Amino acid sequence: MNVLVINCGSSSLKFQLINSDTEAVLAKGLCERIGIDGRLTYQPADGEKAVSDKAMPSHTEAIQFVIDALTDKETGVVKELSEIGAVGHRVVHGGEKFSQSVVVTPEVKKAIEECNDLAPLHNPANLIGIDACESLMPGTPMVAVFDTAFHQTMPEKAYTYGLPYEYYEKYKVRRYGFHGTSHSFVSKRTAEFLGKPYDATKTIVCHLGNGSSISAVLNGKSVDTSMGLTPLEGLVMGTRSGDMDPAIMEFIAKKENLDIAGVMNVLNKKSGVEGISGVSSDFRDLASAAGEGNKRAELALEVFAYRVAKYVGSYVAAMNGVDNIAFTAGIGENDCGMRTKICSYLGYLGIAIDEEANGKRGEEIVISTPDSKVTVLVIPTNEELAIARETVALV
Repeated sequence: MNVLVINCGSSSLKFQLINSDTEAVLAKGLCERIGIDGRLTYQPADGEKAVSDKAMPSHTEAIQFVIDALTDKETGVVKELSEIGAVGHRVVHGGEKFSQSVVVTPEVKKAIEECNDLAPLHNPANLIGIDACESLMPGTPMVAVFDTAFHQTMPEKAYTYGLPYEYYEKYKVRRYGFHGTSHSFVSKRTAEFLGKPYDATKTIVCHLGNGSSISAVLNGKSVDTSMGLTPLEGLVMGTRSGDMDPAIMEFIAKKENLDIAGVMNVLNKKSGVEGISGVSSDFRDLASAAGEGNKRAELALEVFAYRVAKYVGSYVAAMNGVDNIAFTAGIGENDCGMRTKICSYLGYLGIAIDEEANGKRGEEIVISTPDSKVTVLVIPTNEELAIARETVALV
């Protein structure tokens, strides 16, 4: 079966067409500037990348251009639309309503919409993508795969905030966690790669990118994760502040004459390593600047590594031990210097890093020494493949 994987943003749409039998990517691409003017990037597996400007007033036109590209007589990878057996949609927030992926029905769409206030920038866009595909591909099964679902196994003690309990009862204010598709994929692949039973391992997954999160996966279930009600909680990230004293919000609001929206904009878009460094949210830029003697860029990298190491330590405590620590996502897979910085704090776990192995980028590899008491490894994530697998399992 060929599965079309869709990841809709408010003005963008990423896609991949995956053959579920071979798990090969047949084609991939991106629609950008939806609602502004429109641009399509399309690349078949055996062809050249093509970029074209196309009017995309809405996501419906964007989906149509994706279908046209996939079925094009010269550069397409399928002859007709009927060769696409299902569509898997990434949906950011499922609240407490969804603990696993589901086939989309009118009732499911209503439940997703009810979670809109938990992810106002993402869920409405995800629903628009679902509606557009349904209108252009009638009869094709649609599956919703939720970022939050994997973390629904967290116990109450892990997801409950120290707030009046009525806020949870009335508004479902609690910790949910994100990047669940990645954490699920990487924790499973870690067990497979090491030849260990998934339901009898303690794994910490470090999903480190511009948005970063860490999870504790105990015997195949997420028992804690660093992001909370929103993706703002947890690690210092590219432009997000991560954990901080909440009283800072009032303090800054008064000093800078900001309303709540202004403060939230600072915390989400002007903070993190970019805010600390004043250089960039891109860790490659930071490493370059630090190498040239920029002390604030160096500080930003140290703050990030320190916060990651602290979360790893807390999750060792949460699981009463750890067997494996897996690095993944853009920074986790490619930044060997950052992995070294983080692991330098973990000697108490009996971890020693093989620097030659750690010098590799973007491949599945154990980077700890054979005598290390905890296995440290790099496992590239593949959220699109995970979504395709979930889709096939349901349809």
